[in-house]
Amino acid sequence: MGLELGKVPFFSGDVFADTPLAGNPTKCEDPQRELVTVGYMSPLDQAAPRVDPITPPYTPDMQAVFDKIMPPGVPPLSLFTTLARVPRIYDRFRAGSLLDRGPVSIRHREIVIDRTCARCGCTYEWGVHVAFFADRVALTPEQVRATVRGDANDLVWSGEESLLIRVVDELHDSADISDQLWHEFSNAFSVEQIFEVIALVGFYHTVSFFANGLRLPAESSAAQPPE
Repeated sequence: MGLELGKVPFFSGDVFADTPLAGNPTKCEDPQRELVTVGYMSPLDQAAPRVDPITPPYTPDMQAVFDKIMPPGVPPLSLFTTLARVPRIYDRFRAGSLLDRGPVSIRHREIVIDRTCARCGCTYEWGVHVAFFADRVALTPEQVRATVRGDANDLVWSGEESLLIRVVDELHDSADISDQLWHEFSNAFSVEQIFEVIALVGFYHTVSFFANGLRLPAESSAAQPPE
């Protein structure tokens, strides 16, 4: 049975937890800018996976790993079961997870992740995060759409949220943060938060490379990208 949007436990790379939310605040009016600022978000289930995942019954150690990161009774994501084909890579991948309680609010974290996946054209991971977290962090349908089809100037974002979109876009486009943006970024966020955001953008590029490169099939609960 698929997960119902807004009805799932909080999914974390390390634990399930009820974590306080933070943040609050139409569309991009220039369609040409949309083509420049976002990757192509393809409809789900367009290609067969390139690598077969591991299948149950899992080893006790692997089952324990999946039990730790998934809601009770929910099978592990295909991203996890596919990466588990190569234990060295999966171990390093899990070690890099940033879905525990960090210095960035969950809402801000999810905006960064959604925008990063959209810029990478990663329909798979974008759909997973929107399905698991959009309602929980109070992202409106307009904001969800703006992570894919909008930009930092969209009126749906607060000042801090707009700044996060700009940071994601600059890192994606140039692997750098300009002096002007750094000045604004460092005035709005702590060093710990800045490091967290940069690490999130980097980690979800890695996730996108795996999901896109391996042609991972859509999860049954995944959100569909906006047209």
